[in-house]
Amino acid sequence: MKSPVVKRSIVIAGHKTSVSLEDAFWEGLKEIAAARHQTLSDVVVSIDSGRQHGNLSSAIRLFVLDYYRRRAAVDGDMPPATPDDTAPDRSAEAT
Repeated sequence: MKSPVVKRSIVIAGHKTSVSLEDAFWEGLKEIAAARHQTLSDVVVSIDSGRQHGNLSSAIRLFVLDYYRRRAAVDGDMPPATPDDTAPDRSAEAT
């Protein structure tokens, strides 16, 4: 089932901005904020201050994805990603 995109207003450094995310990412972000004993706005401010490119919505999605990937790796549900994991398999090309 497709997660609908939800637009919400957040205050960052005293300025109100709108962020559009799928509901699943909003829920993940809320869980992360609760686990860190922070407000949703505080977590978003941290994400915003650390991003180097891309829009805020994309930065939040990547942050949430990274958080759950790291948690899964710690819990043993998946191996940690390495740079080689994303490299194309060239073994069939060698002759």
